[in-house]
Amino acid sequence: MSSATSCLPGSFAKNNMAVLCRGRHRWKNISSLRFSATGQYDYDLVVIGGGSGGLACSKEAAGLGLKVAVLDYVEPSVRGTKWGLGGTCVNVGCIPKKLMHQAALLGTAVKHARKYGWQISGPVYHDWATMAEAVQNHVKSLNWGHRVQLQDKKVTYLNMKGSLVDEHTVKGLTKAGKETVLTAKNIVIATGGRPKYPTNIPGAMEHGLTSDDIFWLKKSPGKTLVVGASYVALECAGFLTGVGLDTTVMVRSIALRGFDQQMAGLVTDYMEAYGTKFAWKCVPKRLDKLSSGALRVTWTDTQTGNEHEDTYDSVLWAVGRAPETKAVGLDKLGVQLNKETGKIVVGADESTSVPNIYAFGDIGEGRPELTPTAIKAGKLLARRLAGQSTELMNYDSVPTTVFTPLEYGCVGLSEHEAEKRYGKDNIEVYHAFYKPLEFTVAGHDANQCYIKVVCERDGDQRILGLHFTGPNAGEVTQGFAMGFQCGATYSHLLQTVGIHPTCAEEVVKVNITKRSGLDATVTGC
Repeated sequence: MSSATSCLPGSFAKNNMAVLCRGRHRWKNISSLRFSATGQYDYDLVVIGGGSGGLACSKEAAGLGLKVAVLDYVEPSVRGTKWGLGGTCVNVGCIPKKLMHQAALLGTAVKHARKYGWQISGPVYHDWATMAEAVQNHVKSLNWGHRVQLQDKKVTYLNMKGSLVDEHTVKGLTKAGKETVLTAKNIVIATGGRPKYPTNIPGAMEHGLTSDDIFWLKKSPGKTLVVGASYVALECAGFLTGVGLDTTVMVRSIALRGFDQQMAGLVTDYMEAYGTKFAWKCVPKRLDKLSSGALRVTWTDTQTGNEHEDTYDSVLWAVGRAPETKAVGLDKLGVQLNKETGKIVVGADESTSVPNIYAFGDIGEGRPELTPTAIKAGKLLARRLAGQSTELMNYDSVPTTVFTPLEYGCVGLSEHEAEKRYGKDNIEVYHAFYKPLEFTVAGHDANQCYIKVVCERDGDQRILGLHFTGPNAGEVTQGFAMGFQCGATYSHLLQTVGIHPTCAEEVVKVNITKRSGLDATVTGC
């Protein structure tokens, strides 16, 4: 338990804190637990969920003097995969994904190395087990690091499933079924989401896997069908192709829904040239496991109505995520949810419809499902709850990057969204096709390396959206994202001196508009 005694005044705290700590988790009468002799709660803040957002919120609150507890428990995936503290990003998301993406990029770099004079004899092949062990060991080190940080911050960590009893009470349940009851002035829900399985496809759940499993496989998934075209689907398909696996992406409608569709097309065009196969406008019908262990997938081409089948070693479902809100007890308290998405309806201050209960991150309706926004929102919420700030999270112009073989970074509005908001005649789109210098000697295809800057047409031409496909897109986009917080304009872009020779400098050189119809291909160095 935390050694903080700020909730208990004077000598009473010194003399009775130890007694309360020893006794409170054995008390079953909730009302007597909540109101001690001083009328105080067990904690100033209880956080349900130990992902990036929940941990950031809890550590920030503890650093500001609040007494904090975090409850976190990972329900194993359908396939039985389980992991430690840290949430999706650390265990089955951003971190292992980026490392496996890097493994794929290194494979391409080895091929390019020959053109640069490196003498590589014999065929180069990839060993999944070696990569997986290294990635999993790094993730486990982060799990341990999070536990140490909580201890250092004097945050009480409870490996339990947390659920609401009322607006000041949380029940914790261990794997063994032991209950613990905690009370708090405020409660924060940051339970995130988990991948969905299709419920109408026979064999989908029995024989398929999701992003909750792919990063923890000890053996190569082999020939893989990825169903879905979200950024999760394309990123996984990209690194699977990159490490030499036969990979197909099955797309029901469009790729990267919610992103700029011109950019999405460039991403998938590059992936097809890279070796990833695409089954467009197709929907799976059933999965059957053969006696050989292979998976036979039957699907329908929605354009022709024809049925097809093929066999795969693995089928990865990447058809969306569901918020982890069903087992938290929200219905008992009447916490308002969006009936369609299952997410919690939250205010600008992350408050829910029930006083003293807050929610943020992936479970918040309308919030970006991105780790950095959850971390920042969690820290800001902690500061407000500690009475140290009134600052709210700004969810506008949040940058992000899709780590596909050709990376795609963006911030602000897509071209289509800008047209909808401002009208096509009121925006100006500057663009350029460029060739990264590192691609030249290697003879690497750069047809999809593209920059698009969407601006207001009149006045200072405020930048509404910036889109970039190319190497290190995340690094490029992160820098320009700060400009959006400062009201960056096209004039500011032109006034910026580029760093030569880089891909990022091409952004500050864009001068051809789509409206002009001129060739936007960059020439010269």
